[in-house]
Amino acid sequence: MLRPTAIEVKPCDNYELIIKFNNNETRLYDVKRLLEYPVFKPLKEKKIFETVHTNGITIEWQNEIDIYPDELYYIRKLVSN
Repeated sequence: MLRPTAIEVKPCDNYELIIKFNNNETRLYDVKRLLEYPVFKPLKEKKIFETVHTNGITIEWQNEIDIYPDELYYIRKLVSN
């Protein structure tokens, strides 16, 4: 079975993302734990964090910062389906 892909993403004020997948599930992803890693540190700036968008496979920000698609789907909290 293929992993669902992200089709919509909405940034929240608390460094969380609400992500809708092409199977109609919505999942919550908490980015805070990643902000300590050098590649993700730019996301501490809210204006950069809020530029998140989908790219047809996963989500990404400017400067090619992204999160592995399996991480988004399999390891996050289901909000609705």
